[in-house]
Amino acid sequence: MRAIADTGFLVALANRRDHHHAWAANLLPRLETPLLTCEAVLSETAFHLGSSMLALSMVREGLVAVDWVFAREWRFLHMLADQFNDQDPDLADLCVIRLSELHPRHTVLTVDAGHFRVFRRNNRDRIPAIFPPGL
Repeated sequence: MRAIADTGFLVALANRRDHHHAWAANLLPRLETPLLTCEAVLSETAFHLGSSMLALSMVREGLVAVDWVFAREWRFLHMLADQFNDQDPDLADLCVIRLSELHPRHTVLTVDAGHFRVFRRNNRDRIPAIFPPGL
């Protein structure tokens, strides 16, 4: 399966003590790598893991490929920020939504069920996403 990785998935995969680690690790063999992600997700991942080296190794080892969304898509990100202002999305959320618009056959991997059940791509379409059980 082709997928877009959100922060929570990457953190859960890298941190064995994370509540969702088993979910992420069990899902990984079904995924086609590299997973797509964006610079904002990679930055958040480094922050939550407390290690830039660990986050960058995900790129080096081919787990993720960073699609440099912000540089070319900032106008679309701004429109999404306005559209979902009532949901208080962070920049990583906006980038993942935009990646989903640009890569409609990819599924979003996220622990953020609250947002990604509400967010829509192309103004109306549900974003295909996989969440840990129970979310």
